[in-house]
Amino acid sequence: MPELPDIAAYLYALDRRISGSILETVRLGTPFLLRTVKPPLAELNGRKVTRLRRIGKRIAIGFEPDFWLVLHLMIAGRLHWHTRPPKLSKRVLAGFDFSTGSLSLTEAGSKRRASLHVIQSEGELSSLDAGGLDVMDADLAAFQSALTARNHTLKRALTDPHIFSGIGNAYSDEILHHARLSPIALTSKLTPAQVQTLFEATRVTLDEWTTRLVREAQEKFPEGVTAFREGMAVHGRYGQPCPRCGAKVQRIRYADNETNYCPACQTGGRLLADRALSRLLREDWPRTLEELEALRQT
Repeated sequence: MPELPDIAAYLYALDRRISGSILETVRLGTPFLLRTVKPPLAELNGRKVTRLRRIGKRIAIGFEPDFWLVLHLMIAGRLHWHTRPPKLSKRVLAGFDFSTGSLSLTEAGSKRRASLHVIQSEGELSSLDAGGLDVMDADLAAFQSALTARNHTLKRALTDPHIFSGIGNAYSDEILHHARLSPIALTSKLTPAQVQTLFEATRVTLDEWTTRLVREAQEKFPEGVTAFREGMAVHGRYGQPCPRCGAKVQRIRYADNETNYCPACQTGGRLLADRALSRLLREDWPRTLEELEALRQT
């Protein structure tokens, strides 16, 4: 799922291409993409783009005088820029034809989770905002208050859109590795020093990746947006060496997601139980990297 740095890159690229342009028409390949009825989608035809905004992991495009088109890409949705209007297909769910070019929304796989909302006023945009704190605009006190309001694991807290805005599975792994904190550490157990470390790691990680992706968007429209990027420390790097200490990156798998971490840097050398494998192995589940290597050699 595109997260804050990815959305920032999309917004930068879109700003250069559609700000001040006219939306000529929107073509839908599936009616299920559109989640609102009023105002009608056709109401946006012929209107000028006046501003762009991020709402959590959503992209909001503002039109005169106060209309908004809001896209949520979910896990598999991606945006593409074309000089000519693209044809709709099972994969191309929508085409947004502007006076300067066309934007298409694609979604891989058979599950249709991406969504499109049309909002009639800026005030109504709040209905799509989960309310999470934007860490890049927050101070340490606000961060600590949001983090410790409820007792969750750090992984859950960072990825909960009601707690923090724009952070998902990928960048939460990178943040926790940067902070040298376990993904299953409880927010209620953190020391003030650890909270400050996590705050700084969150800001640094998001800022570095946003800067990098926006710089790439200066050259071309963001294509191939993925959660697994070259240069990441742990996310998507299971079994590869940690760039800090050289220990092999481990993971916890659950549903469609996985948590990646370095046991040497983040958990004191302890392996976190993978729900599926630990149930299978039970008392044979390795507790340390050394036990895991011994198990692999048997």
